[in-house]
This record gives sequence, C-alpha cells and structure tokens, in this order.
Amino acid sequence: MLALSLAVCALPSRAALDLPERISQIKPAVVAVGTFQANRSPPFLLRGTGFAVGDGRQIVTNSHVVPELLNSREGEYLVVQLGAGTAAPRLSKVSVQRREPAYDLALLRLEGEAITALPLQPDAQPVREGEGVGFVGFPIGTVLGLTPVTHRGIVSAITPIALPGANSRQLNERQILRLRSGTFEVYQLDATAYPGNSGGPLFSLDTGQVIGVLNMVFVKGSKEAVLSQPSGISFAIPARYIQQLLRDAQTQP
Repeated sequence: MLALSLAVCALPSRAALDLPERISQIKPAVVAVGTFQANRSPPFLLRGTGFAVGDGRQIVTNSHVVPELLNSREGEYLVVQLGAGTAAPRLSKVSVQRREPAYDLALLRLEGEAITALPLQPDAQPVREGEGVGFVGFPIGTVLGLTPVTHRGIVSAITPIALPGANSRQLNERQILRLRSGTFEVYQLDATAYPGNSGGPLFSLDTGQVIGVLNMVFVKGSKEAVLSQPSGISFAIPARYIQQLLRDAQTQP
C-alpha cells in the first residue's frame, strides 16, 4: 500500500446556498500552481492547486507543490494561472512567503491585483465526522485540461498522521519537537482525489468556508493505480494549520 502526496471578497456564509451556487463562488479563488519557462515546451508546467485567502494576494497550497529550486538561468519562475477554465486565463508571478513542511503547507504572494479570497472556518467551529464537504482542483494535471473540477463527499474520519520532511535539511528545532511528540490530526475523506488536486481547498457544503487543504490520496499498490484503481480515500490538512501559517507569516522578519 502507498500513500501518494497530491499546487478579495468573502463568501456568504448562509447555509441556504446550493452546491452550484457554492461552486460558482469558490472557483474564482482557485488557481493552478506551476512554473513557467518561455523556451520550454510547454512553457507552463502544472504542479498542483492553490487558493486565495486573506487579502486576496495570499495563495495557500501544499509545500510539496512548490519546487525547492527553479532554473533561474533559463528564466524559470513560479506562477499561478488565474481564471483557469474561463475564456481569458492569465499567468501571474508569485513568490514564496512562507513554508511549513511539517504540515506540507506553503503560502505564496501574488503579484498584481488581488482575487477573490475564501473564508477560513474559525477554530471555534470544530469539524465533525460525517460533515458534507467539497473540493476544487485540477485532477490528473493537464490531462483533463486546466479546468477546475469539483468533487464532494464527507469527512469519514479524523485520524492522526505523520508527514516526513522531504530531506533532513528541512528539519529544524520546531519540526524535531513535532516528530518527537508524534502525529497530528488530518481529515480522511470519502471522496476520490488525484495528485493534481494537491493544495486545493476543502470546503464545507453548509457554510462555504474552507476547512482544509487537499494533501494526499491513498493508492492501492503502485502510483499508476491512482488512475486505474482509485481508492476513494483522500486526506486533507485542517484549516487551523492555515491559520497558524498566516499568523507566522505576519510575524516573520
């Protein structure tokens, strides 16, 4: 068995909205995260999903979606595609504002104008097992085209998990303490996600608020089985770790 890692207006919180209305309001905040290099074919390479929070220029995604190094000599840089799936998609440069590998989260800063931002569910509103959820992203990368796709399911379990760092150079005192203290809780979902969904928003069907970030899909056997034999089990990082990421970004030098 293998677990495979999966890239400025608040939404109304009234529960009366149906799913089509939710989707139409959430999609403008969802972006495709990738790299751009003009002399490459194709110039844009998708790495995952992200979404805007805060002031509409902060983009949340998974840390593993963001490359450690860029080929700056060849003019490669980090970008997001805005308006994916519309008649006028456009690329915008982003910079890495903060990473938190222990929770596989990254915060990017969008250059240019702000876009629609999604509200995060407050820590005081706990997520319950059985809660209806949806998530939006770019499953299987560009195979299906750069059009945001929505899935829905339930939070089937709240379970502990450990996310190892990509390499020992990412370890710091805080991360070592977390490793010693064991695992942290994630949401297990009764829904099928794919690697291109990495970094996409997990939202409550009732409120439209973001309750987590898509992170992993459980794969039976090999990585290739994610397409031929999807398990229907996916995982998401709770939104409280996004809140912490935003707080840390405010206090960093």
